[in-house]
Amino acid sequence: MKEFLFSSDRFNQPVSSLSGGERNRLLLAKLFAKPVNLLVMDEPTNDLDIETLELLEAVLADYPGTLILISHDRAFINQVVTSVLVYEGNGKFNEFVGGYDDYKKHQLTRSEQQTKSPVSKRSSPEKAKNLSFNEQRELSKLPQQIEAVEKKIEALHSQMASPEFYQQDAKIISEVTQLLAKEEALLNQYFTRWEELEEKK
Repeated sequence: MKEFLFSSDRFNQPVSSLSGGERNRLLLAKLFAKPVNLLVMDEPTNDLDIETLELLEAVLADYPGTLILISHDRAFINQVVTSVLVYEGNGKFNEFVGGYDDYKKHQLTRSEQQTKSPVSKRSSPEKAKNLSFNEQRELSKLPQQIEAVEKKIEALHSQMASPEFYQQDAKIISEVTQLLAKEEALLNQYFTRWEELEEKK
């Protein structure tokens, strides 16, 4: 109880004598006293004072199990989650590694990259005169490599959008999530390299 900000002299107090913030902390103490590896929380920050909100963030940050969180509190989401389930429309959900702000930054970056998407065509010798032979070959392969990685990412998103995905062992979920992050990082590397070679032409 002490980790939920109750002093020892409050342990035997009747619940009716507790303040609203203390009652909320008592509910949290009861919730986390149970040995469970999955928590589903729907708008848990509603009606919480700042002290209790900060306590909840700290407790969830140390929670070893899986947390499924529904919340409109973006600051809270950024503090506690490791991935965001995003509704893309047409009944499609995708999971993104990171908090809500990370997702928005990623979307902005992807949008900018798509406006510069490479065209699959051979570069004329005149335009590629500043590229070495190996760089010309590398540039010609990049569109296909980018397309292949995008397909992998789309497949992983589809896999993670399935409700059955979260019923698997936590280790499998973690491995797939890490693989998605790896593929997204690789895609960014390909786009960066493509831009470098295009500028060098």
